[in-house]
Amino acid sequence: MEESVLSAGDTAWILTSAALVLLMLPGLALFYGGMTRAKAVLNMMMMVMGVVFLVGVQWILYGYSLTFGTGNALFGNLTEYIGLEGLMTDDPAATYPAMAFVAFQAMFAVITVALIAGAVADRTKFGAWMVFAGIWATLVYFPVAHGVWASGGWIFEGLGPMNGTAAIDFAGGTAVHINAGAAGLALAFVLGKRLGWPKTPMKPHNLTLVMIGAGLLWFGWFGFNAGSALAANNTSAVVFLNTFAATCAAALGWLLVEKIRDGHATSLGAASGIVAGLVAITPACSSVSPIGALILGAIAGVLCALAVGLKYRFGFDDSLDVVGVHLVGGLVGTLLIGILATEAAPAGVNGLFYGGGLTQFWSQLIAAVAVMVYSFVLAFIIGKIIDLTMGMRISEDDEIAGVDLTTHAEGAYELADSGSGGKFAGVGQAALKKEEVTV
Repeated sequence: MEESVLSAGDTAWILTSAALVLLMLPGLALFYGGMTRAKAVLNMMMMVMGVVFLVGVQWILYGYSLTFGTGNALFGNLTEYIGLEGLMTDDPAATYPAMAFVAFQAMFAVITVALIAGAVADRTKFGAWMVFAGIWATLVYFPVAHGVWASGGWIFEGLGPMNGTAAIDFAGGTAVHINAGAAGLALAFVLGKRLGWPKTPMKPHNLTLVMIGAGLLWFGWFGFNAGSALAANNTSAVVFLNTFAATCAAALGWLLVEKIRDGHATSLGAASGIVAGLVAITPACSSVSPIGALILGAIAGVLCALAVGLKYRFGFDDSLDVVGVHLVGGLVGTLLIGILATEAAPAGVNGLFYGGGLTQFWSQLIAAVAVMVYSFVLAFIIGKIIDLTMGMRISEDDEIAGVDLTTHAEGAYELADSGSGGKFAGVGQAALKKEEVTV
Protein backbone atom coordinates (compact mmCIF):
# COMPACT_ATOMS: atom_id res chain seq x y z
CA MET A 1 0.00 0.00 0.00
CA GLU A 2 1.41 3.34 -1.05
CA GLU A 3 1.98 5.76 1.80
CA SER A 4 0.06 9.02 1.54
CA VAL A 5 2.05 12.27 1.22
CA LEU A 6 -0.93 14.50 1.93
CA SER A 7 0.07 17.63 3.83
CA ALA A 8 -2.40 18.79 6.47
CA GLY A 9 -0.76 22.22 6.52
CA ASP A 10 -1.02 22.72 2.75
CA THR A 11 -4.61 21.48 2.73
CA ALA A 12 -5.57 23.81 5.56
CA TRP A 13 -3.89 26.75 3.83
CA ILE A 14 -5.69 26.13 0.53
CA LEU A 15 -9.10 25.79 2.18
CA THR A 16 -8.47 28.86 4.34
CA SER A 17 -7.40 30.79 1.25
CA ALA A 18 -10.58 29.72 -0.54
CA ALA A 19 -12.61 31.10 2.35
CA LEU A 20 -10.61 34.35 2.23
CA VAL A 21 -11.36 34.74 -1.48
CA LEU A 22 -15.05 34.10 -0.83
CA LEU A 23 -14.95 36.93 1.72
CA MET A 24 -13.87 39.19 -1.13
CA LEU A 25 -17.34 38.83 -2.69
CA PRO A 26 -19.24 40.67 0.07
CA GLY A 27 -16.24 43.00 0.18
CA LEU A 28 -16.70 43.71 -3.53
CA ALA A 29 -20.45 44.13 -3.01
CA LEU A 30 -19.80 46.75 -0.32
CA PHE A 31 -17.08 48.45 -2.39
CA TYR A 32 -19.23 48.66 -5.51
CA GLY A 33 -22.44 49.31 -3.57
CA GLY A 34 -20.98 52.31 -1.77
CA MET A 35 -19.79 53.77 -5.08
CA THR A 36 -23.25 53.71 -6.68
CA ARG A 37 -26.09 56.13 -6.09
CA ALA A 38 -28.38 55.33 -3.16
CA LYS A 39 -31.20 54.17 -5.43
CA ALA A 40 -29.08 51.44 -7.00
CA VAL A 41 -26.95 50.06 -4.16
CA LEU A 42 -29.00 46.91 -3.54
CA ASN A 43 -29.11 46.09 -7.23
CA MET A 44 -25.34 46.31 -7.42
CA MET A 45 -24.97 44.03 -4.42
CA MET A 46 -27.42 41.60 -5.98
CA MET A 47 -25.50 41.63 -9.27
CA VAL A 48 -22.35 40.66 -7.38
CA MET A 49 -23.89 38.02 -5.14
CA GLY A 50 -26.16 36.63 -7.87
CA VAL A 51 -23.05 35.71 -9.84
CA VAL A 52 -21.74 33.73 -6.87
CA PHE A 53 -24.86 31.56 -6.88
CA LEU A 54 -24.99 31.07 -10.65
CA VAL A 55 -21.33 30.59 -11.54
CA GLY A 56 -20.86 28.46 -8.43
CA VAL A 57 -23.41 25.99 -9.79
CA GLN A 58 -21.86 26.15 -13.27
CA TRP A 59 -18.42 25.45 -11.82
CA ILE A 60 -19.58 22.28 -10.11
CA LEU A 61 -21.60 20.99 -13.06
CA TYR A 62 -19.10 21.59 -15.87
CA GLY A 63 -16.93 24.67 -15.27
CA TYR A 64 -14.08 22.89 -13.50
CA SER A 65 -14.03 20.21 -16.18
CA LEU A 66 -13.99 22.76 -19.01
CA THR A 67 -11.16 24.62 -17.25
CA PHE A 68 -8.91 21.88 -15.90
CA GLY A 69 -10.05 18.80 -17.77
CA THR A 70 -7.56 17.19 -20.15
CA GLY A 71 -8.31 18.89 -23.46
CA ASN A 72 -6.28 20.91 -25.94
CA ALA A 73 -4.45 24.24 -25.88
CA LEU A 74 -7.70 26.23 -25.87
CA PHE A 75 -10.31 24.19 -23.98
CA GLY A 76 -10.49 21.57 -21.29
CA ASN A 77 -12.56 18.39 -21.54
CA LEU A 78 -16.20 19.32 -20.92
CA THR A 79 -17.21 15.87 -19.70
CA GLU A 80 -14.08 14.59 -17.91
CA TYR A 81 -15.09 15.89 -14.50
CA ILE A 82 -18.77 16.58 -15.12
CA GLY A 83 -20.43 17.13 -11.76
CA LEU A 84 -16.94 16.74 -10.24
CA GLU A 85 -17.13 13.02 -10.84
CA GLY A 86 -14.00 11.11 -9.83
CA LEU A 87 -12.57 13.88 -7.67
CA MET A 88 -13.74 12.77 -4.23
CA THR A 89 -11.27 9.90 -3.80
CA ASP A 90 -7.89 10.21 -2.13
CA ASP A 91 -4.81 10.49 -4.33
CA PRO A 92 -1.86 9.05 -2.36
CA ALA A 93 0.58 10.96 -4.59
CA ALA A 94 -0.99 14.40 -3.94
CA THR A 95 -0.07 16.76 -1.11
CA TYR A 96 -3.61 18.16 -0.98
CA PRO A 97 -7.05 16.79 -1.95
CA ALA A 98 -8.34 17.51 -5.45
CA MET A 99 -11.49 19.00 -3.94
CA ALA A 100 -9.45 21.61 -2.10
CA PHE A 101 -8.13 22.88 -5.43
CA VAL A 102 -11.61 22.72 -6.96
CA ALA A 103 -12.99 24.84 -4.12
CA PHE A 104 -10.15 27.36 -4.34
CA GLN A 105 -10.50 27.82 -8.09
CA ALA A 106 -14.29 28.12 -7.78
CA MET A 107 -13.79 31.40 -5.94
CA PHE A 108 -11.67 32.74 -8.79
CA ALA A 109 -14.43 31.95 -11.27
CA VAL A 110 -17.17 33.71 -9.33
CA ILE A 111 -15.22 36.86 -8.49
CA THR A 112 -13.96 37.31 -12.06
CA VAL A 113 -17.49 37.47 -13.42
CA ALA A 114 -18.65 39.65 -10.51
CA LEU A 115 -15.99 42.28 -11.28
CA ILE A 116 -17.69 43.08 -14.60
CA ALA A 117 -20.84 44.31 -12.83
CA GLY A 118 -19.25 47.59 -11.76
CA ALA A 119 -18.98 48.79 -15.35
CA VAL A 120 -22.75 48.74 -15.89
CA ALA A 121 -24.10 49.92 -12.53
CA ASP A 122 -27.43 51.76 -12.29
CA ARG A 123 -28.90 50.65 -15.62
CA THR A 124 -28.85 46.88 -16.14
CA LYS A 125 -31.74 44.41 -16.00
CA PHE A 126 -30.98 41.86 -13.32
CA GLY A 127 -32.27 38.92 -15.35
CA ALA A 128 -30.32 39.95 -18.45
CA TRP A 129 -27.19 40.37 -16.32
CA MET A 130 -27.54 36.84 -14.97
CA VAL A 131 -27.94 35.44 -18.48
CA PHE A 132 -24.85 37.36 -19.62
CA ALA A 133 -22.86 36.17 -16.59
CA GLY A 134 -23.65 32.52 -17.24
CA ILE A 135 -22.81 32.66 -20.95
CA TRP A 136 -19.67 34.75 -20.49
CA ALA A 137 -18.36 32.42 -17.80
CA THR A 138 -18.85 29.46 -20.14
CA LEU A 139 -17.48 30.96 -23.36
CA VAL A 140 -14.82 33.27 -21.96
CA TYR A 141 -13.70 32.69 -18.37
CA PHE A 142 -13.44 28.90 -18.42
CA PRO A 143 -11.44 28.76 -21.71
CA VAL A 144 -9.19 31.67 -20.70
CA ALA A 145 -8.47 30.15 -17.29
CA HIS A 146 -7.66 26.87 -19.04
CA GLY A 147 -5.20 28.62 -21.33
CA VAL A 148 -3.53 30.43 -18.42
CA TRP A 149 -3.39 27.80 -15.67
CA ALA A 150 -4.12 24.31 -16.99
CA SER A 151 -1.43 21.90 -18.10
CA GLY A 152 -1.49 22.03 -21.89
CA GLY A 153 -3.05 25.51 -22.01
CA TRP A 154 -1.47 27.70 -24.67
CA ILE A 155 -0.40 30.50 -22.33
CA PHE A 156 0.69 28.08 -19.61
CA GLU A 157 2.88 26.20 -22.11
CA GLY A 158 4.07 29.25 -24.08
CA LEU A 159 2.68 27.95 -27.36
CA GLY A 160 2.28 29.66 -30.73
CA PRO A 161 3.76 33.16 -31.05
CA MET A 162 5.18 32.93 -27.51
CA ASN A 163 7.92 30.61 -28.83
CA GLY A 164 8.03 28.41 -25.78
CA THR A 165 8.28 31.20 -23.20
CA ALA A 166 5.24 30.88 -20.97
CA ALA A 167 3.64 34.07 -19.72
CA ILE A 168 3.58 34.33 -15.94
CA ASP A 169 0.22 34.92 -14.29
CA PHE A 170 0.59 33.70 -10.75
CA ALA A 171 -2.88 34.59 -9.46
CA GLY A 172 -4.95 36.17 -12.23
CA GLY A 173 -3.68 39.32 -13.94
CA THR A 174 -4.77 38.03 -17.35
CA ALA A 175 -7.34 35.38 -16.43
CA VAL A 176 -9.15 37.59 -13.91
CA HIS A 177 -8.51 41.32 -14.22
CA ILE A 178 -7.68 41.91 -17.90
CA ASN A 179 -10.41 39.42 -18.74
CA ALA A 180 -13.07 41.12 -16.60
CA GLY A 181 -11.91 44.66 -17.43
CA ALA A 182 -12.18 44.08 -21.19
CA ALA A 183 -15.65 42.55 -20.76
CA GLY A 184 -16.72 45.53 -18.66
CA LEU A 185 -15.60 47.91 -21.41
CA ALA A 186 -17.56 45.95 -24.00
CA LEU A 187 -20.74 45.97 -21.91
CA ALA A 188 -20.37 49.71 -21.28
CA PHE A 189 -20.53 50.20 -25.04
CA VAL A 190 -23.50 47.85 -25.38
CA LEU A 191 -25.61 49.55 -22.71
CA GLY A 192 -24.58 53.12 -23.37
CA LYS A 193 -24.40 55.98 -20.89
CA ARG A 194 -26.49 56.49 -17.78
CA LEU A 195 -29.13 59.19 -18.06
CA GLY A 196 -27.46 62.53 -17.46
CA TRP A 197 -23.89 61.23 -17.59
CA PRO A 198 -21.39 62.91 -17.58
CA LYS A 199 -23.07 66.28 -16.93
CA THR A 200 -24.97 65.11 -13.85
CA PRO A 201 -22.70 64.41 -10.85
CA MET A 202 -22.98 60.74 -9.89
CA LYS A 203 -20.93 60.60 -6.74
CA PRO A 204 -20.60 57.56 -4.46
CA HIS A 205 -23.50 57.60 -2.03
CA ASN A 206 -21.67 56.01 0.92
CA LEU A 207 -17.90 56.26 1.17
CA THR A 208 -17.93 54.40 4.49
CA LEU A 209 -19.14 51.28 2.68
CA VAL A 210 -16.45 51.82 0.04
CA MET A 211 -13.69 51.90 2.66
CA ILE A 212 -15.05 48.84 4.47
CA GLY A 213 -15.28 47.01 1.17
CA ALA A 214 -11.72 47.94 0.23
CA GLY A 215 -10.50 46.67 3.60
CA LEU A 216 -12.27 43.33 3.13
CA LEU A 217 -10.88 43.02 -0.39
CA TRP A 218 -7.35 43.66 0.89
CA PHE A 219 -7.79 41.07 3.64
CA GLY A 220 -9.24 38.45 1.33
CA TRP A 221 -6.66 39.14 -1.38
CA PHE A 222 -3.95 37.49 0.72
CA GLY A 223 -5.84 34.27 0.12
CA PHE A 224 -6.23 35.17 -3.55
CA ASN A 225 -2.49 35.61 -4.08
CA ALA A 226 -0.67 33.67 -1.37
CA GLY A 227 -3.17 30.83 -1.63
CA SER A 228 -2.18 30.39 -5.28
CA ALA A 229 1.10 28.89 -4.07
CA LEU A 230 -1.05 25.87 -3.14
CA ALA A 231 1.23 25.25 -0.19
CA ALA A 232 2.21 26.80 3.12
CA ASN A 233 5.79 27.47 2.06
CA ASN A 234 8.35 30.12 1.17
CA THR A 235 6.54 31.07 -2.05
CA SER A 236 3.32 31.86 -0.20
CA ALA A 237 5.29 33.96 2.33
CA VAL A 238 7.07 35.98 -0.39
CA VAL A 239 3.79 36.46 -2.26
CA PHE A 240 2.04 37.58 0.92
CA LEU A 241 4.63 40.26 1.64
CA ASN A 242 4.79 41.43 -1.99
CA THR A 243 1.01 41.79 -2.02
CA PHE A 244 1.16 43.99 1.08
CA ALA A 245 4.05 46.09 -0.26
CA ALA A 246 2.53 46.80 -3.69
CA THR A 247 -0.81 47.76 -2.18
CA CYS A 248 0.72 50.29 0.19
CA ALA A 249 2.77 51.87 -2.61
CA ALA A 250 -0.19 51.99 -4.99
CA ALA A 251 -2.42 53.76 -2.47
CA LEU A 252 0.30 56.36 -1.88
CA GLY A 253 0.76 56.80 -5.63
CA TRP A 254 -2.97 57.34 -6.20
CA LEU A 255 -3.21 59.85 -3.36
CA LEU A 256 -0.20 61.76 -4.67
CA VAL A 257 -1.83 62.08 -8.10
CA GLU A 258 -5.02 63.36 -6.48
CA LYS A 259 -3.16 65.89 -4.36
CA ILE A 260 -1.19 67.25 -7.33
CA ARG A 261 -4.09 67.19 -9.79
CA ASP A 262 -7.07 68.08 -7.61
CA GLY A 263 -5.60 69.59 -4.48
CA HIS A 264 -7.14 66.93 -2.23
CA ALA A 265 -6.30 63.37 -1.26
CA THR A 266 -9.63 61.55 -0.88
CA SER A 267 -10.90 58.45 0.87
CA LEU A 268 -12.26 57.23 -2.48
CA GLY A 269 -8.77 57.63 -3.89
CA ALA A 270 -7.28 55.65 -1.01
CA ALA A 271 -9.79 52.82 -1.50
CA SER A 272 -9.28 52.82 -5.26
CA GLY A 273 -5.51 52.86 -4.83
CA ILE A 274 -5.72 49.81 -2.58
CA VAL A 275 -7.60 47.88 -5.25
CA ALA A 276 -5.31 49.11 -8.04
CA GLY A 277 -2.26 47.85 -6.16
CA LEU A 278 -3.88 44.50 -5.43
CA VAL A 279 -4.84 44.08 -9.08
CA ALA A 280 -1.37 44.96 -10.39
CA ILE A 281 0.58 42.71 -8.03
CA THR A 282 -1.69 39.71 -8.63
CA PRO A 283 0.11 38.34 -11.72
CA ALA A 284 3.57 39.44 -10.53
CA CYS A 285 3.59 38.53 -6.83
CA SER A 286 5.84 35.49 -7.31
CA SER A 287 8.15 37.17 -9.82
CA VAL A 288 9.38 40.37 -8.16
CA SER A 289 11.33 41.29 -5.06
CA PRO A 290 9.73 43.40 -2.29
CA ILE A 291 11.47 46.44 -3.80
CA GLY A 292 10.11 45.46 -7.19
CA ALA A 293 6.66 45.15 -5.62
CA LEU A 294 6.93 48.69 -4.25
CA ILE A 295 7.95 50.03 -7.66
CA LEU A 296 5.21 48.08 -9.46
CA GLY A 297 2.59 49.22 -6.95
CA ALA A 298 3.59 52.88 -7.19
CA ILE A 299 3.46 52.79 -10.99
CA ALA A 300 0.07 51.09 -10.93
CA GLY A 301 -1.35 53.59 -8.44
CA VAL A 302 -0.27 56.55 -10.58
CA LEU A 303 -1.35 55.09 -13.92
CA CYS A 304 -4.72 53.82 -12.66
CA ALA A 305 -5.46 57.18 -11.03
CA LEU A 306 -4.86 58.81 -14.41
CA ALA A 307 -6.67 56.08 -16.36
CA VAL A 308 -10.03 56.49 -14.60
CA GLY A 309 -10.39 59.79 -16.42
CA LEU A 310 -10.18 58.15 -19.86
CA LYS A 311 -13.92 57.43 -19.84
CA TYR A 312 -14.63 61.16 -19.99
CA ARG A 313 -12.20 61.66 -22.85
CA PHE A 314 -13.49 58.75 -24.92
CA GLY A 315 -17.15 58.89 -23.88
CA PHE A 316 -17.80 55.43 -22.42
CA ASP A 317 -19.68 55.22 -19.13
CA ASP A 318 -17.72 52.75 -17.02
CA SER A 319 -19.76 53.43 -13.91
CA LEU A 320 -17.37 52.23 -11.20
CA ASP A 321 -14.04 52.37 -13.06
CA VAL A 322 -13.64 48.69 -13.84
CA VAL A 323 -11.63 49.61 -16.93
CA GLY A 324 -9.39 52.16 -15.22
CA VAL A 325 -8.60 49.92 -12.25
CA HIS A 326 -8.89 46.29 -13.35
CA LEU A 327 -8.04 46.42 -17.07
CA VAL A 328 -5.29 49.01 -16.72
CA GLY A 329 -4.04 47.61 -13.41
CA GLY A 330 -4.00 44.09 -14.82
CA LEU A 331 -2.06 45.26 -17.89
CA VAL A 332 0.47 47.15 -15.74
CA GLY A 333 1.14 44.18 -13.47
CA THR A 334 1.28 41.66 -16.31
CA LEU A 335 3.65 43.69 -18.51
CA LEU A 336 5.95 44.83 -15.72
CA ILE A 337 6.81 41.20 -15.00
CA GLY A 338 8.88 41.38 -18.18
CA ILE A 339 10.73 44.38 -16.75
CA LEU A 340 10.96 43.88 -12.97
CA ALA A 341 11.05 40.09 -12.55
CA THR A 342 14.09 38.68 -10.77
CA GLU A 343 15.28 35.08 -10.59
CA ALA A 344 15.76 35.60 -6.85
CA ALA A 345 11.96 35.51 -6.51
CA PRO A 346 10.13 32.15 -6.45
CA ALA A 347 9.21 32.27 -10.16
CA GLY A 348 12.93 32.27 -11.00
CA VAL A 349 12.72 34.51 -14.09
CA ASN A 350 14.75 37.60 -14.94
CA GLY A 351 13.11 40.56 -16.60
CA LEU A 352 14.79 43.32 -18.58
CA PHE A 353 16.19 45.17 -15.54
CA TYR A 354 17.86 41.99 -14.30
CA GLY A 355 19.55 41.01 -17.55
CA GLY A 356 16.79 38.83 -18.93
CA GLY A 357 16.20 40.83 -22.10
CA LEU A 358 12.74 41.34 -23.57
CA THR A 359 11.77 37.72 -24.19
CA GLN A 360 9.57 37.49 -21.10
CA PHE A 361 8.06 40.91 -21.81
CA TRP A 362 6.93 39.87 -25.29
CA SER A 363 5.29 36.73 -23.91
CA GLN A 364 3.48 38.81 -21.29
CA LEU A 365 2.33 41.24 -23.97
CA ILE A 366 1.03 38.51 -26.29
CA ALA A 367 -0.95 36.86 -23.49
CA ALA A 368 -2.39 40.16 -22.25
CA VAL A 369 -3.46 41.38 -25.70
CA ALA A 370 -4.91 38.00 -26.70
CA VAL A 371 -7.04 37.74 -23.55
CA MET A 372 -8.12 41.38 -23.79
CA VAL A 373 -9.25 41.12 -27.41
CA TYR A 374 -10.95 37.74 -26.94
CA SER A 375 -12.88 38.87 -23.88
CA PHE A 376 -13.90 42.21 -25.40
CA VAL A 377 -15.16 40.70 -28.66
CA LEU A 378 -17.07 37.84 -27.04
CA ALA A 379 -18.56 40.07 -24.31
CA PHE A 380 -19.72 42.57 -26.90
CA ILE A 381 -21.33 39.86 -29.05
CA ILE A 382 -23.00 38.17 -26.06
CA GLY A 383 -24.22 41.49 -24.67
CA LYS A 384 -25.51 42.66 -28.06
CA ILE A 385 -27.47 39.44 -28.66
CA ILE A 386 -29.05 39.64 -25.21
CA ASP A 387 -29.84 43.32 -25.73
CA LEU A 388 -31.53 42.62 -29.08
CA THR A 389 -33.59 39.73 -27.70
CA MET A 390 -34.58 40.25 -24.07
CA GLY A 391 -33.06 43.71 -23.59
CA MET A 392 -30.19 44.48 -21.22
CA ARG A 393 -31.06 48.00 -20.11
CA ILE A 394 -33.87 49.06 -17.82
CA SER A 395 -36.35 51.67 -19.04
CA GLU A 396 -35.74 55.40 -18.58
CA ASP A 397 -38.57 55.59 -16.04
CA ASP A 398 -37.09 52.74 -14.02
CA GLU A 399 -33.63 54.31 -14.15
CA ILE A 400 -35.01 57.61 -12.87
CA ALA A 401 -37.00 55.93 -10.10
CA GLY A 402 -34.07 53.71 -9.17
CA VAL A 403 -33.33 50.11 -10.08
CA ASP A 404 -33.54 49.01 -6.43
CA LEU A 405 -37.22 49.88 -6.20
CA THR A 406 -38.29 48.93 -9.71
CA THR A 407 -36.41 45.63 -9.94
CA HIS A 408 -36.19 44.37 -6.37
CA ALA A 409 -39.06 46.23 -4.67
CA GLU A 410 -36.66 47.30 -1.94
CA GLY A 411 -34.74 50.33 -0.81
CA ALA A 412 -31.34 50.33 0.85
CA TYR A 413 -32.30 52.89 3.45
CA GLU A 414 -35.78 53.09 4.98
CA LEU A 415 -35.60 56.45 6.69
CA ALA A 416 -39.35 56.72 7.35
CA ASP A 417 -42.09 54.28 8.31
CA SER A 418 -43.61 53.88 4.87
CA GLY A 419 -45.55 50.71 5.56
CA SER A 420 -43.66 48.89 2.85
CA GLY A 421 -40.42 47.04 2.75
CA GLY A 422 -40.99 43.38 2.17
CA LYS A 423 -42.64 40.30 3.53
CA PHE A 424 -42.47 41.21 7.21
CA ALA A 425 -43.21 44.91 6.92
CA GLY A 426 -46.68 44.44 8.37
CA VAL A 427 -45.33 43.11 11.65
CA GLY A 428 -44.24 46.55 12.76
CA GLN A 429 -47.52 48.09 11.61
CA ALA A 430 -49.52 45.57 13.60
CA ALA A 431 -47.52 46.31 16.72
CA LEU A 432 -48.03 50.02 16.24
CA LYS A 433 -51.82 49.64 16.15
CA LYS A 434 -51.75 48.12 19.64
CA GLU A 435 -50.23 51.26 21.07
CA GLU A 436 -52.13 54.39 21.98
CA VAL A 437 -50.31 57.35 20.58
CA THR A 438 -51.15 60.80 21.87
CA VAL A 439 -49.82 64.05 20.52
